[in-house]
Amino acid sequence: MSNATLSTLLKITAGLWVVWGLVHMFAGFMTISQDTAGAVAGIADAVDPALLAGTYHEAVGAVINQHGFNLAWIGAFTVIGAIYIWRASVTAMFFTAIVGGLTDVGYFIYMDLGGFVNFVPGTVMTLISGAAVILSLVAYFGGMRGASATHAS
Repeated sequence: MSNATLSTLLKITAGLWVVWGLVHMFAGFMTISQDTAGAVAGIADAVDPALLAGTYHEAVGAVINQHGFNLAWIGAFTVIGAIYIWRASVTAMFFTAIVGGLTDVGYFIYMDLGGFVNFVPGTVMTLISGAAVILSLVAYFGGMRGASATHAS
């Protein structure tokens, strides 16, 4: 694979992670800023909000806020990782894929397959992270494996 092709793959991958990360940072902040019923309705957006309205124990609110915090830091991690992916860091490529990709595996299993979310934005974000992981692997096996960090710049 040519250096130009490799560089393009890395830039596309980085762009996908930036989009994914910013959406998840926003979702995290929105989750923390709402009351528990509103946050759950925002996450499980395919469920009628009236079914989720009610009084929740404070512990449920704490769990939801922890989830929001995790979304925010994971989003920030992928945005920072994207900067280094743009610069052809193999380490950043793999760590970003592990953090962002595994986050969406859980989302896919429990939310998508459970039927609790709409296609946009949730499933689209899963497709974006999946595409970023696949492009990272193509870049790695297409020329980055064993190359220096400046190979694709």
